[in-house]
Amino acid sequence: MFSWAEPDPAALRALLVAVSAVDGRPDLAETGVPSEFTGGEHLLAHEDGELVGYAHLNTGGDSFGRLVGDLLVRPADRGRGIGTELATRLLTRAGVAATGDPGDTLRVWAPGDQPAAAALAGKLGFRPVRRLLRLRMPLTDQVPAARLPDGVTLRAFVPGRDEAAFLEVNRQAFAWHPEQSALADADLRQEEAEPWFDPAGFLLAVDGDDRLLGFHWTKVHPDVDGGPMGEVYVVGVRPGAQGGGLGRALTLAGLSYLRERRAMDRVMLYVESDNEPALAVYRKLGFREWDASVQYAH
Repeated sequence: MFSWAEPDPAALRALLVAVSAVDGRPDLAETGVPSEFTGGEHLLAHEDGELVGYAHLNTGGDSFGRLVGDLLVRPADRGRGIGTELATRLLTRAGVAATGDPGDTLRVWAPGDQPAAAALAGKLGFRPVRRLLRLRMPLTDQVPAARLPDGVTLRAFVPGRDEAAFLEVNRQAFAWHPEQSALADADLRQEEAEPWFDPAGFLLAVDGDDRLLGFHWTKVHPDVDGGPMGEVYVVGVRPGAQGGGLGRALTLAGLSYLRERRAMDRVMLYVESDNEPALAVYRKLGFREWDASVQYAH
């Protein structure tokens, strides 16, 4: 039975746990449902009272005005047409099927890079437009020292004081990015309230006037593949400060923090597959591709 309705949080959490165990996505905290599945509209697929499939439609859209969806089917129930029905109803709900609009108006994430998802996408007129890589590396060796440009120092983010400056630099640094550029004050405050938030690991690079030039926001996951893992959550540099090695220095400073202060022995990060400058930095540091997720456009 398919219905548009608010999901039971416990049932949705159970479905997400089952999907993540097979696909490596989505990332889950110790409890609760990730924020990307809150708000918007929810399509539920139930069988015998159990949630076996789920689609989420972010009606707020991304930074470029496109609706964004997520589609998940419990691994044990794949191959039975549930994903096709969810995707078809998602298209109709988004108004794409009804209007026949061929433009880039709806994008849907598929966790992992699964052949079944690619086949379904092609059947329904979707095409792959983004590949989000997940990289990882061991963090057992000493991290090279971060060499900051002259006149630049590092300090920790101060909640209640640094939000506006961070949001402005983040907007400038990620003007091209469909999600990160849209980060608003309310989103940031929500992340600050999360159990994992650690202001000491939110490193800011400032000049002599305390003007923010760049940042490295680190994160620690309590359980990834059976144990804790650090994350290079977001690294950003103000456009006018790019090109002088600040991004690499911030990356190293965050890695050192995760290893020395948080005792992490491995680290991960997400990066767009076409972001060659960032990939070059990360690969030189020792990061290697782990897996990927694909976003499809209709």
